[in-house]
Amino acid sequence: MEKFETLTGVAAPLPIVNIDTDMIIPKQFLKTIKRTGLGTALFHEMRTNDDGSENENFILNKAAYRNAKILIAGDNFGCGSSREHAPWALLDFGIRCVISTSFADIFYNNCFKNGILPIQVSEDELETLMHAAERGANFTLTIDLENQEIKGLESGAIAFSIDSFRKHCLTNGLDDIGLTMAKAGDIDTFESKTGNDRPWV
Repeated sequence: MEKFETLTGVAAPLPIVNIDTDMIIPKQFLKTIKRTGLGTALFHEMRTNDDGSENENFILNKAAYRNAKILIAGDNFGCGSSREHAPWALLDFGIRCVISTSFADIFYNNCFKNGILPIQVSEDELETLMHAAERGANFTLTIDLENQEIKGLESGAIAFSIDSFRKHCLTNGLDDIGLTMAKAGDIDTFESKTGNDRPWV
């Protein structure tokens, strides 16, 4: 998993509440277990018209936001089913941080396991960020995970909270497998001792 330390990029405003995981990545794209290639299907029903052409009015289809790295979304982002394809699609598109007033628990947890930082802010802070993000490519945010701050606003930085263990995992690029492999030496020692003490096992 790629380390997350500091992220600077364009922020795309998506002021819609209750965006569920089916809106993020529709069910017809869940046939794969690969984490790559899903970015083209991100927000498929909003990004494309019935004839398959791009919906030019959707935020991520606009030139200023095609390379957005940060998504500023409405309340209760990631609700619905627990599909891990949702953070996979966001990450494959290039989104590494989602900012909202609240997240569905399973989606929130899945973000950390895939190298995405979900940040919870107040309603007033979200409104300020939404307004600033409307400036398009003329405005960028910096997410400073070490200092737990959102920087780039004229009004000053916004501080955010994060669990210390999750912060450790993100800054060191450790998913569940990485956490296990970090203990490889201890595991080998245990297995060797077990083999000597109980050779029949």
